[in-house]
Amino acid sequence: MDDMDFPTPDEPVESVTPDELKARIDAGDAVTILDARMESDYDEWRIDGDNVESINVPYFEFLEDDIDAHVLQQIPDDREVTVLCAKGGASEFVAGALADRGYDVNHLEEGMNGWARIYEAVEVDGYDGAGTLLQYQRPSSGCLGYFVYDDGEAAVIDPLRAFTDRYLNDADELGIDLKYAIDTHIHADHISGVRALGAVGVEGVIPEASVDRGVTYADEMTLAADGDEFEVGDVTIETVSTPGHTSGMTSYLIDGELLATGDGLFIESVARPDLEEGDDGAPEAASMLYKSLQERVLTLPDDTLIGGAHFSDAAVPAEDGTYTAPVGQLKAEMAALTMEEDDFVELILSDMPPRPANYEDIIPTNLGQQEADDDEAFELELGPNNCAASQGSLADD
Repeated sequence: MDDMDFPTPDEPVESVTPDELKARIDAGDAVTILDARMESDYDEWRIDGDNVESINVPYFEFLEDDIDAHVLQQIPDDREVTVLCAKGGASEFVAGALADRGYDVNHLEEGMNGWARIYEAVEVDGYDGAGTLLQYQRPSSGCLGYFVYDDGEAAVIDPLRAFTDRYLNDADELGIDLKYAIDTHIHADHISGVRALGAVGVEGVIPEASVDRGVTYADEMTLAADGDEFEVGDVTIETVSTPGHTSGMTSYLIDGELLATGDGLFIESVARPDLEEGDDGAPEAASMLYKSLQERVLTLPDDTLIGGAHFSDAAVPAEDGTYTAPVGQLKAEMAALTMEEDDFVELILSDMPPRPANYEDIIPTNLGQQEADDDEAFELELGPNNCAASQGSLADD
């Protein structure tokens, strides 16, 4: 859409940066968004929030000099409206057309691509282990990662290739050495940053159990087996095998305080089991996930924090702003975690969302079986992650 040449508005149109829009939403300000992308793109992925009113009118409705009255009637004229598109070109044109007609409008710089570049670090206040633990949050897709540092060393868990420089810069600003880049599994919704960080001297770590899926770069990595430990200053990161979402799914227990569960368990749902072996293999994988949760995760002390690799719109953050919750709280709120195995399998197979966008290309890229340059990799992972088993929250079921 944004590759088209749109006329330049007669009057300059004010713009808002993605960070500024995010700050307004987080502050609880009422925000009205006119999304000028095609309906199919809007239905798949958009900016939402309790204080966000979102309207979809595709850009082509504004191409004629005489815009249809029905189109204009859909757009509020009593408040500021932020227009967005994919990359920022169409939204500037649409905002200009509306400004010429007296609307109070601005447009989002770089559109949804700019929104996808927001990446925030929030300290996990409930973490009582050695050092400091941060949770990285990517609101556009709900991706989460973890950065723990102590005594001049750091490790990042589930890094994103798109933010390779961010991890390095954060380490530089803290005056520490980024020692490890660790993956929980072969991701299906984004391109991993482990190899990119490995290329600049960070020790890459992948689960040993994931290699049999066809990983082509295993000899360049440290392979983590169940029970292995990695030291970062006085912090111990313990490898915990938790297959189910994938056969190689692995969690990491950070100083006995927070279990980074990857896509095994989220604070509002559990993993979908169909992304490795498809629908035919999903029941067996779901049973494997049940055993992992019951035997390796839910047996941890109730005050152990759970931090997944994703959050959905249904997730409610903790008081510190992180998407973490104690094991005991999840057992109390999520009936799926106290079900018998057959009921658990039936539940999580019953309401799975569409598979992640472009997962057929993302998985082989993460296996090293095909290549994508930085721009291609970024485009592949745009959209919702859809790695949970349920389209809504399983909490309070």
